[in-house]
Amino acid sequence: MSEGKDCGGGDALSNGIKKHRTSLPSPMFSRNDFSIWSILRKCIGMELSKITMPVIFNEPLSFLQRLTEYMEHTYLIHKASSLSDPVERMQCVAAFAVSAVASQWERTGKPFNPLLGETYELVRDDLGFRLISEQVSHHPPISAFHAEGLNNDFIFHGSIYPKLKFWGKSVEAEPKGTITLELLEHNEAYTWTNPTCCVHNIIVGKLWIEQYGNMEIINHKTGDKCVLNFKPCGLFGKELHKVEGYIQDKSKKKLCALYGKWTECLYSVDPATFDAYKKNDKKNTEEKKNSKQMSTSEESDEMPMPDSESVFVIPGSVLLWRIAPRPPNSAQMYNFTSFAMVLNEVDKEMESVIPKTDCRLRPDIRAMENGEIDQASEEKKRLEEKQRAARKNRSKSEEDWKTRWFHQGPNPYNGAQDWIYSGSYWDRNYFNLPDIY
Repeated sequence: MSEGKDCGGGDALSNGIKKHRTSLPSPMFSRNDFSIWSILRKCIGMELSKITMPVIFNEPLSFLQRLTEYMEHTYLIHKASSLSDPVERMQCVAAFAVSAVASQWERTGKPFNPLLGETYELVRDDLGFRLISEQVSHHPPISAFHAEGLNNDFIFHGSIYPKLKFWGKSVEAEPKGTITLELLEHNEAYTWTNPTCCVHNIIVGKLWIEQYGNMEIINHKTGDKCVLNFKPCGLFGKELHKVEGYIQDKSKKKLCALYGKWTECLYSVDPATFDAYKKNDKKNTEEKKNSKQMSTSEESDEMPMPDSESVFVIPGSVLLWRIAPRPPNSAQMYNFTSFAMVLNEVDKEMESVIPKTDCRLRPDIRAMENGEIDQASEEKKRLEEKQRAARKNRSKSEEDWKTRWFHQGPNPYNGAQDWIYSGSYWDRNYFNLPDIY
């Protein structure tokens, strides 16, 4: 998608890899012999960012790399850019926003907490983007990212503060922070926040994930709004993974309906057709309910089996996005997608280009990826202690931490507190970087 367009950096832009790996160096360890309960029982109702977890519950990626998975379906941004109708553009942006959380499905390993000053870059010529992210704050943990289209067609940026809460049987992650997409050719900006993600059965049983809450995408130029509801699964799993909502203009007139599952696909359809279908569906559900008296047991944390695996397609619908299947070895590789599989790969050429703060160079994640679990554990402990010591030294000398690639400021479109890219990362001029590893 980025043919013939150079981003000014020439060879300096390239960070090496042209042919991407399809597997990790080592499969994951079994977590069956470890009790998460022994660690978490002390923490009910607490915020989890302050608790040290054994490395066995991690996956070999930093949260900065996990954030980069928003970019897996970048083709939807390129498609939105190419469309002349603002409602069709909003449909593509909504599909991108839903697709951005799809890789969470079955990803029950916890990414490593980034160290203060840690960075991550990804250049994908094949997908037409480059991205830089930085851990800009440690308490609270805030990760900032900035991606741009290699054809100068978009900018996608945000800062995420994942607020984790432990509720006994489940862990809830509320991703606070604004996400902004600018389509430069249309002079348009869209903002939204992601739904809440919940991991169930963390004590016993099979871990499973749901996302719920509203996502409101605003087009700040036209005033159009897309309000999507990620549904909690409900008692019998009927609503598991479902997403639905409407695009409306600034006078709240419904322009189109969207529906699907965040794990699978998203469709658009005429709002009147959708409402008629919903009404009919509700009637059928009511009749079913009355015909077999449902037992009202206490709410279970077991994973519900959805009525049918896939989405019923309402006649007249248009497919906006469908997920790519996971690779065949995904289950042994932390349920990674093909995109996630390549996030931590590094070669000699790349190593000579990236800054020393890039999380590909982080020894605990590298050890875990290579299957060296004891070494990963020791390195994780060493890095956390090193970070604590550095913080102590700063407080003694009353020195403030300075972020390198981002600065704090209001979001230009909705005024919310945000972290804005300061520029110059891709000049490859990395002096005075902190020694964090």
